Amino acid sequence: MLTAIAERMAQVGLTLHPDKTRIVYCHDGRRRGSHEHTAFTFLGYTFRARGARNKNGKMFLSFLPAISKEALRKISAQVRFWRLHHRTGRSFADLAREINPIVRGWMNYYGAFYKSALYCLLTRINAYLLRWVRNKYRRLRGRKKAQKAWIGVIQRYPRFFAHWAWINMPPTA
Repeated sequence: MLTAIAERMAQVGLTLHPDKTRIVYCHDGRRRGSHEHTAFTFLGYTFRARGARNKNGKMFLSFLPAISKEALRKISAQVRFWRLHHRTGRSFADLAREINPIVRGWMNYYGAFYKSALYCLLTRINAYLLRWVRNKYRRLRGRKKAQKAWIGVIQRYPRFFAHWAWINMPPTA
C-alpha cells in the first residue's frame, strides 16, 4: 500500500518523507487486532482510539483527534513562562487582556476536537491566577480565604477570562 501511495504522489510531483510516512491502523470499537502503529500526530493533533458517546449517551471506542502531548507540553511551558503569579503589579483586567486572546486561540484551535484534553491546561492557568491573588492581596494569603474570594469573582464575572467558559467552576459553599 505504501508503494502505491508513493507512486501516486510521484505522479503529482510530491515525495513521501521516509521517516515521517507510515501506515497507521485506525483502531476503534469495530476493528479488532493489534498493529505496530495505532496513532499518529498531524498539525498538533494526535489521532488515536478514544472514548466517545453516541446520541443515547452510551460509551464506545472511536478513532478521534485531540491535542498532542508535544503541543500540550509547549503550551504548558509558555504558561509557566508567563509567571502570572509574580505579576502582582498588574490588575486582574490587565492579566485578562494579556492572556485572553492567546488562550482563546488555543481553545478555538485545539478545542475543535475532544476539548476535554485541554481541561488540565485551563485548570493550571486558574491555579496560577489563584496564586496571583494570594500573592497580590495580603489578606487572602490563606488558601480558604483566597478560594472563597475566587469563587465570588467567578460568580460575579463568569466570562472575565476566556477559559472560564469551559472549565467547571468550584461549587459554591
